[in-house]
Amino acid sequence: MADVDKDKLFAGSIPRFYDMWLVPLIFEPYAADLVGRLDVTSLSRVLEIAAGTGVVTRALAATLPETVDIVATDLNQAMLDHALVVGTKRPVDWRHADAMRLPFEDDSFDAVVCQFGAMFFPEKSKAFAEARRVLRQGGVFIFSVWDHIAENEFADVVTTALAAVFPEDPPRFLARTPHGYHDRQVIERDLARAGFSEPPRFDTVAARSHATSFRLPAIAYCQGTPLRNEIETRDASRLDEATEVAAASIAGRFGTGAVDGKIQAHVVIAVK
Repeated sequence: MADVDKDKLFAGSIPRFYDMWLVPLIFEPYAADLVGRLDVTSLSRVLEIAAGTGVVTRALAATLPETVDIVATDLNQAMLDHALVVGTKRPVDWRHADAMRLPFEDDSFDAVVCQFGAMFFPEKSKAFAEARRVLRQGGVFIFSVWDHIAENEFADVVTTALAAVFPEDPPRFLARTPHGYHDRQVIERDLARAGFSEPPRFDTVAARSHATSFRLPAIAYCQGTPLRNEIETRDASRLDEATEVAAASIAGRFGTGAVDGKIQAHVVIAVK
C-alpha cells in the first residue's frame, strides 16, 4: 500500500495514542475556538464531519444548549469506537459516514463543522459540496486546516528528524497531508467549485503547543498518527528508534524538560 493510501488509516493503537497524546498537544485549543464561533441562538441541529476521537464533539456537547441536536460522523470506525468509549457530556448521534457521501437529506442542518479533517478528503470539492447540500439556506460551514508545516514547530522538527532515520525514503505524512492543504487560493477555489458563491472568511490562528516532556510530541506524532504506518512500512522494528530520534531532535531545539512550540492553523467560514 502506497504512503498516500495509508494517510487515512487510523487503526490498531493509533486512535488511543492519538486521543491520549495528540489531542491535548494540538487539538484542544482549536476545538474550543471552533465551537466558540457558532452562533448558538440560530442553531437547532449541527453536523460534525471527520469527528475523529471526538475532541470537537465533546466541546459541542459541553457548550451547546441541550435543545441543539448534535450529529457526529467519521469514515474511520476505529476512531468513532474510541470516541464512544470516551463519551460526551450529553447524548450525541454518532454515525459512520463518508464526508463525500453524507447520508442526510438536503437542507437539514444549521451548521456543519469540521476540525482538521478536510486535508484527508480525496476530493475536497465533493466533500464541500456535500456539506453545502445538507446545510439550510444561510447555514454556516466552519472548518479548520493546519497551516504550512514550517509554522508548526513540533511537526516540522519530527519530519526533519525522521528524514535522517530513513534518508533513502523519508516519511512525509505530516508535510504531505495534515500540513498539505493550507493555500488559501486553493481552498477558496474548492469551495467555489462546491457551490459556495460568497468568498469564505479566513482567520489564521496561532497557538502554543505544550507538553510536560520533550518525548511526548515525538510519541504523539510517531505513534498516534498515520506517520506510524509510514515508519512501520519502512522497518517495523525501528518504530521505537525513530521515536527516540524525533524526541532527541525536539530536546535539542526546545530543551529536555517541559516543551512549548508554535502551532498555526486557518479557520475557514463559508455561508450557504
